[in-house]
Amino acid sequence: MKVDYIIIGCGIAGISFCEQLKKQHKTFVVFDDNSQQSSSVAGGLYNPVVLKRFTPVWKCKEQLQIALDLYKNLETEFSIKLDYKIPVYRKFASLEEQNDWFTASDKPNLSEYLSSKVIKNDNPYIDAPFGFGEVKETGRIDVKTLCDVYKSSLLKQGILFETAFDDAYLNIEENDIKYKNIQTKQLVFADGFGIRQNPFFNHLPLVPAKGELLTIYAPHLNINYVLKSAIFLIPLGNHFYIVGATYEWKDLTHQITDTAKNELLNKLKKLINCSFEVVSQVAGIRPTVKDRRPLVGQHPKHKNIFTLNGLGTRGVMIGPYVAEQLFNFIEYNHPLEAEIDIKRFEKV
Repeated sequence: MKVDYIIIGCGIAGISFCEQLKKQHKTFVVFDDNSQQSSSVAGGLYNPVVLKRFTPVWKCKEQLQIALDLYKNLETEFSIKLDYKIPVYRKFASLEEQNDWFTASDKPNLSEYLSSKVIKNDNPYIDAPFGFGEVKETGRIDVKTLCDVYKSSLLKQGILFETAFDDAYLNIEENDIKYKNIQTKQLVFADGFGIRQNPFFNHLPLVPAKGELLTIYAPHLNINYVLKSAIFLIPLGNHFYIVGATYEWKDLTHQITDTAKNELLNKLKKLINCSFEVVSQVAGIRPTVKDRRPLVGQHPKHKNIFTLNGLGTRGVMIGPYVAEQLFNFIEYNHPLEAEIDIKRFEKV
């Protein structure tokens, strides 16, 4: 088999890059053994504002435009619903936070995303005496549905291999790469947490962060917005909500834990005071980076091997943006932005 690209990984990063290849009529195969679960258990929120500090997300405008176009195209192609438009309400903890919000909402780079009004809380089951600030241009991508449908489509086409990629079978030459019976021009690793076992890129400073989420059933809560406080509550419809998320840096298994569950429940009970039932719990490992920028670029020795990684907690927004950057770098020699290029870690 002869293809233009081999892609390792079929999460948000891998899917985003595959979409670039499809647009440009490039041939490819994908390897994904389901060992990385950060995409399939993600909350899927897209939000242009860092709500801890009331600052804009890096390149948020460009990211949103590229990402939302991609998800819209996928909805059309597969006849599915992926993009659920929903506002985010940030709970204010004090009058000082209200004032900080007003100051931020006046800034030119934030005014289109932050409402300048304080929304009063009229829900008896939510503890929010200082009200909420509304973030606009927000929503939720149904990442699990996307991953499931996309993989199913690749399988039907015979271009998804649900097995681990074993570099022992890799033969790298100057102008092409051979892997078993597959010959390709380029190899792209979009392997998430799997980068730590990747001999080509395991030197990069990816910081794996385990996250756990709960799904609850709360028939009396009745909110139609994402509620953000110490945790977030994301409505799924029919009185179901996602509750998340935890951060854990030592336990890097995909096993759910009572510790994470209790942490989320304790925070949830401080936020809402209605009855609810825990329906499910999931865990995944986020590929994060200390400088909060993705890991994108070319292997220093093997010029036809690349990485697309480190999407962190904002993968649904940033994944399509950096996938386009990498494609243009490989195919058209467009320079990568210095902030995402793995060359920034060469001295390290």
